[in-house]
Amino acid sequence: MVTAPVKTLKGFIVPIGVALVLGNFNPWVLGGAAAALIGMIATGLFTYLTFRYQVGTQHLEIRQGLISRSRRTIPLERVRGVDITSTLLHRLLGLAVVKVEAAAGGDRDEEGTLDAVTATEAERLRRALLYRRALLRGEVTAPERPEGEPRHATEGESAPAPASAVTGGAPGSGGPETVYFVMPPSWYLYALLSIAYLVTPFAALAAVMGLVGQVVSEAGVTEEALEWLVVHETSLVLWGSVAILATLLLLMPVFAVVSYGVAHWGFTLWRRDGSLVAERGLFTRRSVTLEYRRIRGYELLDSPLERMRGAVRLRAVVTGLGDTATRAMLLPIGARDRVARVIERALEPFRGRLVPHPRAALGRRLIRAVGPFAALAVLGWASGFPVVAGVLAFLALLGVPLGVDRYRSLGHGFDGRRVSVRSGSLRREQAVVGSDAIIGWAWSQSPFQRRSGLANLELAVGAGGGSYTAIDAGFQESVDFAGTITPEMVRPFLVAPHTPDDEPAPDRSRSTEGENGRGSR
Repeated sequence: MVTAPVKTLKGFIVPIGVALVLGNFNPWVLGGAAAALIGMIATGLFTYLTFRYQVGTQHLEIRQGLISRSRRTIPLERVRGVDITSTLLHRLLGLAVVKVEAAAGGDRDEEGTLDAVTATEAERLRRALLYRRALLRGEVTAPERPEGEPRHATEGESAPAPASAVTGGAPGSGGPETVYFVMPPSWYLYALLSIAYLVTPFAALAAVMGLVGQVVSEAGVTEEALEWLVVHETSLVLWGSVAILATLLLLMPVFAVVSYGVAHWGFTLWRRDGSLVAERGLFTRRSVTLEYRRIRGYELLDSPLERMRGAVRLRAVVTGLGDTATRAMLLPIGARDRVARVIERALEPFRGRLVPHPRAALGRRLIRAVGPFAALAVLGWASGFPVVAGVLAFLALLGVPLGVDRYRSLGHGFDGRRVSVRSGSLRREQAVVGSDAIIGWAWSQSPFQRRSGLANLELAVGAGGGSYTAIDAGFQESVDFAGTITPEMVRPFLVAPHTPDDEPAPDRSRSTEGENGRGSR
């Protein structure tokens, strides 16, 4: 009842504040603001009174609305994930939000949201929904009903799922509540290695400029007044811009650490009931549950700056999971050795060696990194733009180490259980998936790759991004590589090499007759 009007108020607090200030708090403006607040409270009350949900044996049903009623039914068999989030207001009130993601057919997703349930009820719903889904899919067997447990869930309730029924085959000997990682304070400094966090001040500046523009527009400042300020107070505008830019540059590290801390405050990764649970966030606390039976592997992501400081981030490869960029994250940017220890305990690490790609791949990486800028530099010089040509030539030179680093990043390997593929430079990605997760292989070759004996080998896994590509691998070596991992898929399509033993034996009788004939003549 309280959270709904507050959620609505967040979208109108700036316009209401601007109206109050510009309206000099006259009675009409105050009355309008009061009416808006009353309307929001009434909306929250109606939402609270009309909201109903029911967890049945096969469906989750959500009903809400007084005038415009809505009814959503989500088949439990199609549930992909159940996440629990709680804003600062929710936590103060002991509440949480349960978000249920389900496949809606094709590539579409649908989501059901149960807002402002108690934290205990949210956790009980999570377990019940995941258990019902596993039961309908035949992944678990229904245990005997404990004495006193109701046979059917009533409206707004669901029978609790026994923990023993939803446990999965996790590696290692960890128990139901094994903690794998709790973020140490030193990890917040890794935000300084991420460009995404470093540019946070500029995003804040854009928001402030938008607010200033709105206030200026509401205040009735004309374009002529702004032009007069720019023309007659040029030095003031110039020095003000320089001061703002310098302040932003100085605040970049501070904003980076703060934004990293807000997003990943208290990051914790643990195992519970056959699932990996990642919980994080300062103002909005989010808990994401990934079942072990759906985890097919993991990804290691880094950038050149992060590699220089031995940092990497960890993401799970999960089947049937939407928004993998955030929901599949197991660890944010942090120390590589600590990430490796977490993989050793919580997942199954890759223990093999990556096979480097042929030398011909280096030339292709250099051409792709240097060629476009070099061609544009020549074109700019020929067109009479030497400054532009010089800038492009400098970028072409920078492409040389970039191309070399891209080549060094290429690799693929197999340790007998897991397959690993690595590529990229500015955003390097190493994927590790189980060999049993591979559902297909695909080779692609351009005319230039065919001349060099190279090919792109694509592994289809049906999880994570859907596929991973070994770029510019040796063609014959990649065929042998795939045939070693999944011989039942590849070998039926291979053509046996032609050998002299395969040739039919010559007809010795006819040859003898010919020789005898020639001898008789």
